[in-house]
This record gives sequence, C-alpha cells and structure tokens, in this order.
Amino acid sequence: MGYGLLHRYEDRVQREDLLGDAARTGTRANWDSGALNLLLLGSDSRLGEPDQEEYPGQRSDAVMIVHLNAERDQATVISVPRDSYVNIPAYGEHWSGGMNKLNAAFAFGGAPLAAATITELTGLPLHGAVVVNFAAVRKLVDAVGGVSICVPYQVVSTDTGRTWPAGCHQLDGTAADDFVRQRHDVPGGDFGRIHHQQLVLSALMEKVGTESLLSNPLLLDRLLTTAAESLVVDRDLDLRKLALGVRKIDPANVRYLTVPYANADLETPAGVAVELDPVGAQALFDAVGADRVPQWLAENPRPPGT
Repeated sequence: MGYGLLHRYEDRVQREDLLGDAARTGTRANWDSGALNLLLLGSDSRLGEPDQEEYPGQRSDAVMIVHLNAERDQATVISVPRDSYVNIPAYGEHWSGGMNKLNAAFAFGGAPLAAATITELTGLPLHGAVVVNFAAVRKLVDAVGGVSICVPYQVVSTDTGRTWPAGCHQLDGTAADDFVRQRHDVPGGDFGRIHHQQLVLSALMEKVGTESLLSNPLLLDRLLTTAAESLVVDRDLDLRKLALGVRKIDPANVRYLTVPYANADLETPAGVAVELDPVGAQALFDAVGADRVPQWLAENPRPPGT
C-alpha cells in the first residue's frame, strides 16, 4: 500500500490526545520494529447515530490491550473486564482517585484517565490508542459485507428481541452491533459479552484479511474510508508505519484472551464488580511486557476466549 493511498485516509482520521501525559511518559513507540501495545476502547457513546449527540459521562463498553510482538507476525488481543475493581488515579477537580470499576475511568476522565488506569494496573507501556463507538462497529461490519460468527448457545437480544439460535450466523452491521451489546441471559454475563466482542472482532479481521477484499479496489476503499471516518486515534499513533508493520500478521496468528480473574461477584461500594486474579493477571502482564505471550499460553492453557 503506497504512501499516497495511506495519506488519503490519514486526512480523514479524527485525532485526539487519548493517552494523556500519565500514560504517555516514556512510551515513545518505534513503529518500524519491536513490540507494541495499543489500547482499544469501545465507547458506549452513540455519537454518529441518528439523532444522537456526544454526552459527558460515557463509559468504556470494551477495554482491550492489543499486543504486537517484536517480529510483527503475531498479535494478542487481551480483554480487561470493564467491571474490574481497580484503582483509578486522581484526575482533575472531580475525581480524587481510589477504587472503582474500570469503566468509570472513561466517565471520570475520558480516554486519558482510562489509559492511565490501564498503565498503572498492568505496568505496560502504551504506544497508541483507538476509540471505537457503536456506530463504528455497524459501519465497519457493513463495509466488509457482513461477518460470520458461531455460538454454541442461543442468544436473545434484550433490546430488539432478535434471536440467534445455537449455530453459525451471518451478521450485518446492525445485527453485529445488537449482538455485542448483549450481556443478560448470556452464559457468563459480562464475560459472555466479552466473548461476543472477541468473536465479532475476529470475524471482522478475518474478513478484512481475505484476498477477495484486499484485491477489490472499491471494497478496500470503502473499508479504509469507513475506518478512517469512524475511529478516534491518539495524536501520536503513526497509522502509515503501523499499517506497514502489521501487514504480515495473518488472522490465524491473532490470539484472544481475557485477563484472569478470581471473583466475578465481588461486592464493592461501586456495586458488584470483578476481582482480578492478582497472581494470574500479573503473570500475563509480565509475559506481555517481556514479549513472551506464546510461552505464557503454553504454561497456562486456556479455553478459547478466556
């Protein structure tokens, strides 16, 4: 992909200071080589939907760390439960710091506070960040002509009544949006929703990686235009070098994990929350920091999506 083509889409991207000073300190990225950690936040903002405007106090519906290995031929997507009970650093005049659910960080201080919280929790440097909202999910899935997902259980939407029986289903953008929002009557509750988010993301990446899509100039242009116009990207993220750096990653070499947890029904002043496994979670974060995720997986075999 030539520089001119990437520059065409770069001009359409909305950029903000997503990492903030607390998470940005000492994290200058080498976009040409070496391991990278990117923060992906799924915002519950309806910005971009009909008759909706941005509003304060939005929360992060999904929190993922995307780790690219030093060879740039493998990636690991690590979901951090949004209800994880963690320390959220002080921010501005309205939050003095303290324990709360992870997704409250986005409400208290936007992406910069969410990034600072993840940095403190994991000890990992963050080299870039991206925010995706519900409208973006619909647009991206429609841009690739829909995605296929398979579930071993029935899912019923509490929002629309749409039902997905056990089995495989083709989802358009609206259905994919509806599917990833579900948490009630889903096995594992919020962990079920995390699994659904990973399913749709995996299906989207697989569709993007197909030769038929990448070799179709019109479809590729529509996908890149939609991505550029739908995402909010950190001010320092070099999209051109990142795109060139990850071109060797086959979708089959992308792993999906969830941070180990000890208790999904922890009673806290902020309500029922998730208690992360301090030993298991730290071991995973250490493995990511040392770029040893395959070794960690070999030592800690886990069912898919966990």
